[in-house]
Amino acid sequence: MSIRTAVIGVGSLGQHHARILGQHRNSNLEFVVDVDAKRAEKIAKANKTNYLTDFNELIGRVDAVVISVPTPYHYQVARPLLQSGIHCLVEKPFTLNVTEAESLIEIAKSKNLVLQVGHVERFNPAIIAAAPFVNIPKFIEVNRLGHYDPRTNHIGVVLDLMIHDLDILFYLVKDKVVSLEAHGAKILSDTEDIAKVRLRYANGCVADVSASRVSLEKYRKIRIFQSDSYVSIDYAGKSLKVYTKKEGKDKITSLLDIYVKKPKLPSKEPLFYELDNFLSNVSEGKKPTVSGQQGRDAVELALSILKNMQF
Repeated sequence: MSIRTAVIGVGSLGQHHARILGQHRNSNLEFVVDVDAKRAEKIAKANKTNYLTDFNELIGRVDAVVISVPTPYHYQVARPLLQSGIHCLVEKPFTLNVTEAESLIEIAKSKNLVLQVGHVERFNPAIIAAAPFVNIPKFIEVNRLGHYDPRTNHIGVVLDLMIHDLDILFYLVKDKVVSLEAHGAKILSDTEDIAKVRLRYANGCVADVSASRVSLEKYRKIRIFQSDSYVSIDYAGKSLKVYTKKEGKDKITSLLDIYVKKPKLPSKEPLFYELDNFLSNVSEGKKPTVSGQQGRDAVELALSILKNMQF
């Protein structure tokens, strides 16, 4: 089944959505949309498709869209499209507040539409491979560092970068946060550019989460400590290592008593898997891997962190 698709907002990320949808066997990329006509025309030409500057012109002409505009516009773009019967994948963060998120969820439900949120790390091969090894995590340490991008200075590092990890933690811990402590600093913008958060979950798990956009290099890792194993994930390198005691070893007397498993991971980019999942959900009527509700929960936690942040 070929689905008529469009990408709204073809900036640094949206252009890659357009590239993949333009090549995917189940997608017929009908339009790219951007308020910058020259940018829209350039990306349309690169993907051999048409361009528009007004997303409202998509109504009645496509089946599914990816919304990759700046976060403050997510709600006002997604709402009329959902109301017109178009399936939507909305980039992260889902919305600026919980009220907007719940409104979009309700519209999608009433129209029986797919509403997916672009938490692309869920489709990182390292995360997918690690999930079966995570059972009862006791302590989790997450570090996500990157360089400053003026294009995202309308939101701070919590909604820009850390929200990826908040979603991943919900996925791995599978419980609610009962308390948190948050610290941040404004370095390059009027919002927090560095954030350090400690989360405590109902099941007793504790997670220390750090995010910074004041770094010259990208560093994205998560370490999971359990009573019987240690799981190390490199988001950027798409690698996974699982450390466990060798069979029959009750106590560790040397490194020789530790078995290290390094699963071989598929090489395709996470964004391909995300869009492939979206297209499958649309054609088969399946529930998204990252639903609107999950996007809403990540936003709610992020906003709670910001509310409690000490500077």
